[in-house]
Amino acid sequence: MTTKGEQFAGLTVALVTPFRDGAVDEAALRKLVDFQIEQGADCVSPVGTTGESPTLSHEEHEQVISTVCDHAAGRIKVMAGTGSNSTAEAIRLTRFAKNAGADAALLVAPYYNKPTQEGFFLHYQAIAEAVDIPLVVYNIPGRTAKNIEAETIVRLAEIPNIVAVKESTGSMDQASQIIAESNLTVLSGDDSLTLPLMALGGRGVVSVVGNIVPQDVKAMLTAFEKGDLPAARAQHYKLFSLCRELLSMATNPIPIKAAMKILGRDNGELRLPMTPLDAAQEQALAETLRTYGLL
Repeated sequence: MTTKGEQFAGLTVALVTPFRDGAVDEAALRKLVDFQIEQGADCVSPVGTTGESPTLSHEEHEQVISTVCDHAAGRIKVMAGTGSNSTAEAIRLTRFAKNAGADAALLVAPYYNKPTQEGFFLHYQAIAEAVDIPLVVYNIPGRTAKNIEAETIVRLAEIPNIVAVKESTGSMDQASQIIAESNLTVLSGDDSLTLPLMALGGRGVVSVVGNIVPQDVKAMLTAFEKGDLPAARAQHYKLFSLCRELLSMATNPIPIKAAMKILGRDNGELRLPMTPLDAAQEQALAETLRTYGLL
């Protein structure tokens, strides 16, 4: 079976959105794009949940997408976050992303309103029919309160411009069914599960930890694709402790922004209801980064 969405295999980094004094910091955002290009990432994904999309105004959402697309300028692919729990709003954002030059749109499952499986299908079908751009389904029931079942994703795979799924259920059974029964490119949405997912046939990751160690994530993917499982496994275990510490401290993107602040790559500014780590947590995170070799 020929796989759709092969162009999005590899490392996509879910970018944080830098703020300064409450506003989007465009200059800092451009630097983040440059950093990912220098480090060899394959794609960047602005305004996903890592980019604090729920707290951005519609205008800011568009500002971040257009800034990233403009600065990427074909040097790296852009998978813009354009999801919403309103189908009409998701269509509007996806249309904007296409016009801004995005290579693909990442569409989180409609959150809070908990559609039926038919509702999920019709939501994505409507977006696919309205905007001719590669679409990536983002299934993260821990955030959205409802799973898009594997059968529904397999059904969605029949729509030509739905090309991939960001798999964040944590279920290897669900991932196995999607890979076995569809031609979608399956990308890990959990850094710590990337290597196990690739063993099943997954093709890469939409990474949070890639904001700070993109070269290491890319090295793991490359080793696996070359068939060097010992090297891929070694890289997985190196990353695993960092990912575990980051994700166990607080809700994403609080810890990754704190890590970037400690490393001098961001000022750490968040928007409510996201709040910073306390002093003890920040000290523990600094120790984790030191143990990893980043400090």
